[in-house]
Amino acid sequence: MSFQKILASLILSCLIPLANAHEFDVGALHIDHPWARALPPVAETGAAYLTIINRGEQADTLLAATTPVADKVEIHEHLHEQGLMKMQQVEEVSIAPGARLAFQPGEYHLMLFNLKQPLNAGSEFPLTLRFAEAGAVEVMVKVQAEEPADATDDPHSHH
Repeated sequence: MSFQKILASLILSCLIPLANAHEFDVGALHIDHPWARALPPVAETGAAYLTIINRGEQADTLLAATTPVADKVEIHEHLHEQGLMKMQQVEEVSIAPGARLAFQPGEYHLMLFNLKQPLNAGSEFPLTLRFAEAGAVEVMVKVQAEEPADATDDPHSHH
């Protein structure tokens, strides 16, 4: 194999992860890799996941989310009580200064109710997040067949 082909292969292998990464900023908040799991076409509910990093000096609060692909979006968390796992809606979630809050399977997540279209792998959809301090930001949620490899790797995430 020629040097040029090897070099081109190396460059492409470095760019592939960047193609899957997508990030958004609003105020002091950084939103990293919004994603949803692909679902069968008959699914009526889904969930969106992402990570919010507060790079500011004051707390901010996620108040709500909306998307045109679902009738309603609710902030949910999983709780472990008396050996059982249950899911419950929370009205808002605060992100402390310098904190990283991961919305991931089995933790906080954004429930999508009454889906208006299938969540097919490879597609994406807009999701608007509304924060108390930073205001609103529209992010694009990538629909994936599998959970991202780095979704639960951060042992310092605050859930």
